[in-house]
Amino acid sequence: MLRQETSLQETSQMKSRSVQHLGSINVQDEYGTPKELFRNICKKYDIWPQIDICASPTNHVLPNYITKEQDCLNYFITQDFFMNPPYSKVSEFMEFAYSQHKKNNVSCLILTYSKTGTRWWHKYVQGMADHVDFQKGRISFLDENGNPTKHCAPYDSAWIVFKKRKNRWQYDKRGNVIECSST
Repeated sequence: MLRQETSLQETSQMKSRSVQHLGSINVQDEYGTPKELFRNICKKYDIWPQIDICASPTNHVLPNYITKEQDCLNYFITQDFFMNPPYSKVSEFMEFAYSQHKKNNVSCLILTYSKTGTRWWHKYVQGMADHVDFQKGRISFLDENGNPTKHCAPYDSAWIVFKKRKNRWQYDKRGNVIECSST
């Protein structure tokens, strides 16, 4: 009986890394993307973002970037972009990224956790993304100083790709546009 009580007490004191991370999200929710991972996925899908929209002066993968203080959600993004959104606001950022892709015909590359059972995943990713690449292994992100974190991410990650559409124009005999479709 004494051993069982000790076991239950030990169990209640131990928390999984995921639970610990959920508790820390409100404290620290922004992590940098390792540049090598970013470059590899860009090559794999032939996508070359021009601006990192969820960045900081120490953690950005591109020379052009938007910081938290500048708040990318208030921008009209007209360049191909990359984002590694904060976990605590992933739904809001996914909606933003998808709407910018559709409205402005821009490509976007997104790195986020792969929670395939969430509403945002089914609304903005499943059946909508051109590519979804599940990252093998857990990522060791970068801290606020640009150094690798002590522990890997508590969740699996996915790279989500939305490619801009190429217009296909059809012309009549006089050269006038008669139809336009997107591919």
